[in-house]
Amino acid sequence: MPTFRHETHIPHPREEVFRWFTRPGALVRLTPSFFGTILAEPSNGLNPGSTAAMGVGAPGGLGMWLGSAAGTVRGLLPPSIAGKRWTHPEIRWDALHTELVPGESFTDVMDKGPLASWTHRHSFADGAPGTTVMVDEVRYELPAPARGAWAVQRMETELAHMFAFRERQLLGDLAFHAGHIQEPLAIAVSGASGMVGRQLCALLAGGGHTVLKLVRRAPRSGDEIFWDPAAGDIDASALARAQVVINLAGHPIGGRFTQATKDAIYRSRIQGTRLLAETLAGLAPDGVERTLVSGSAVGYYGADPHAQAGPRPLVESDPAGSDFLAGVCRDWEASCAPAAGAGVRVVNVRTGIVQSASGGVLQRLLPLYLAGVGGPLGSGQWQSWIGIDDIAGIFAHAALSPSLEGAVNGVAPNPVTAAEFARTLGRVLHRPAALKVPALGPRLLLGEQGAAELALASQRVSADKVQQSGYTFRHADLEAALRHILGRTSGS
Repeated sequence: MPTFRHETHIPHPREEVFRWFTRPGALVRLTPSFFGTILAEPSNGLNPGSTAAMGVGAPGGLGMWLGSAAGTVRGLLPPSIAGKRWTHPEIRWDALHTELVPGESFTDVMDKGPLASWTHRHSFADGAPGTTVMVDEVRYELPAPARGAWAVQRMETELAHMFAFRERQLLGDLAFHAGHIQEPLAIAVSGASGMVGRQLCALLAGGGHTVLKLVRRAPRSGDEIFWDPAAGDIDASALARAQVVINLAGHPIGGRFTQATKDAIYRSRIQGTRLLAETLAGLAPDGVERTLVSGSAVGYYGADPHAQAGPRPLVESDPAGSDFLAGVCRDWEASCAPAAGAGVRVVNVRTGIVQSASGGVLQRLLPLYLAGVGGPLGSGQWQSWIGIDDIAGIFAHAALSPSLEGAVNGVAPNPVTAAEFARTLGRVLHRPAALKVPALGPRLLLGEQGAAELALASQRVSADKVQQSGYTFRHADLEAALRHILGRTSGS
């Protein structure tokens, strides 16, 4: 039976490292989007009998192509259909925890899934003073039709990519928490099930904070809070438990800019933000110091701000643009005014182009690039990007940094042009990237206005403020970010 072994040296004490694994969110943070998705987190932590479920895709480029193509299609389907399991080309993997030695080891096995067997033992030992040596040992058996030497070699390669990803995630999360030491907070999050929200909630929970999720149905547990932004209804007494509220909710931006879509984009952001701000203002007399961290976007500056401002990076004090998305962002941020007026600390994170294989622009580009027909969307337009882990980190940093206030750009320090982005993604995937996308393509998908304000927008945005506030980027360089997100080392 083949055995895979990965050793990680961690510059944190063993008790601290082991405690991180016992908290909610660890499995989400450790599961790369190129491997699969988490369907259910562990039902009882690391304790024997605890179960979890994942959806895993085909290995390598084929699985990435299928997953990204299916994700793109789901983005075009009505939510009632997009949520169906048949739209996800994954195989279910049920995991069962079987052994636990607190502070030293735990073991999980594949209870049901695509392999003949899988046993994963995690061991923790003291290294040099204040450090930990963690060993992952996986004993597995491939299905009978795939037990040849080539299949085992391919499996070993995929496991090496996955555990290298897990090592980077663990080291990054522990470093983040070490830089934000404070008493655990209760943090309410809207949009918790979204692409950014899932990673943010998992990151916060890994730091020992209590995450309260805002939901639009009857709460099923004590960590859920009911709200209905369209009706102006929220459980204010439940929200009062939170010292921080992070607002990520909003209708997806990325479809054709019909009037109905534009109305939904606007209303979903303004109504929800205003409801949260007014509720927090109403709670202010109880004397609890609270924070509201609300989403915004670099669309605030307009689709072509450099026509007036020149090529210099845009900073938070620069004026709003005059197009539709700029108006949405301006009013979105202004909707926080009731909270700010009542003494609540308010931070508006102006998010750039989020890079993730599980959603957004990158997911839509992957099928084209993997098929060898990728290329730049424009050429000289500036793209202010941000990796999924860094945007989750910036929202968490804003929540946990009492001195940070006002607008802050959620972008990486090194924006690139559209042509540079295409070349970098092609290099990471070992695919050509010279086939320029005709402007007609975005116009067909997004409409004239959507293409101009999204696909063909040019925004070179500064990350200076968030860096000066103490945030350390995991991936300041686009190639490093894409290699991490896609599990591609320089030689693979």
